[in-house]
Amino acid sequence: MKYRLGQMGDYEIKLLRIFATVVECGGFSAAESELNISRSTISVHIANLEARLNLKLCLRGRSGFSLTEEGATIYQSLQQMFDNLEVFRATVNNLNARLSGDLRLVFSDTVSMDSRLDLPGLIRELHSLAPDVYVVANVASMSEIERLVFNEEAEVGFIPSHREMEGLEYHPLYTDNCQLYCHSSHPLFNEPDTSITDERLWQYDLVQGGVKQHEKAADQIAGMNIRATAYHYEARLSLILSGQYLGFLPECYAAPYVESGEIRALVPTRKQFTLGLSAITKSSSRVNKARDLFLSLLQQRFGTQQ
Repeated sequence: MKYRLGQMGDYEIKLLRIFATVVECGGFSAAESELNISRSTISVHIANLEARLNLKLCLRGRSGFSLTEEGATIYQSLQQMFDNLEVFRATVNNLNARLSGDLRLVFSDTVSMDSRLDLPGLIRELHSLAPDVYVVANVASMSEIERLVFNEEAEVGFIPSHREMEGLEYHPLYTDNCQLYCHSSHPLFNEPDTSITDERLWQYDLVQGGVKQHEKAADQIAGMNIRATAYHYEARLSLILSGQYLGFLPECYAAPYVESGEIRALVPTRKQFTLGLSAITKSSSRVNKARDLFLSLLQQRFGTQQ
């Protein structure tokens, strides 16, 4: 049997909503107060809907209110239709609205000033496209960044790759080569790499990063004498500069200190690992046009997938 609803306008949607309310209230009488219209008016609306559909939707009489088989099928379909309609309306309203609101960014360690990310350039582009967006930028530990993004207290986080959490999406940006460094006052500074065995390295104290290491990093520090922890690169570098500790740093971060002769990389062909940097977002989060625009700028720059 073919439905005769034709094009659906506001009146047809109104009739369908009345029908859904009657079903949920369990009858015409109970729906009167919910709809704030009389039982006779409800009856007219249901009759009009049945005429448009050419279907008998419900039975009412001394035995009470009940749905026909066709009525039950229509009611089940309505639930999905109403949900989709609300999503559609929210999307349209969002597209029609002037792009504004908050964009909360949170960075790990030195990322916000990394020339490869070029955050100043990204913000400049964002502002030219959406000057009304209010940007909030902060620095936090990796675990805190994950928590903030997962709880939708931040839209985009930037962290080195160390694990993948369910519920978060990872957008790879670039990679760092991390090497093992010592200060010029350290006993190994003037040793040739050919004479520095793993056993020699194990004799000296190491400062570690203070987070759960990913597999490649964990392999590199296995067997070493961990005697200090410093989460941030700046603090870790300070301990290395004391001459008392060896420590891993990204090559680009250590470069100025290598050039000045303050530190050197030890056995770089053996003691090194690659660390990726990713932007993270929540897998299923509410609509945020500012976030989506910012991710599209990242995609243009790094080829990441939204």
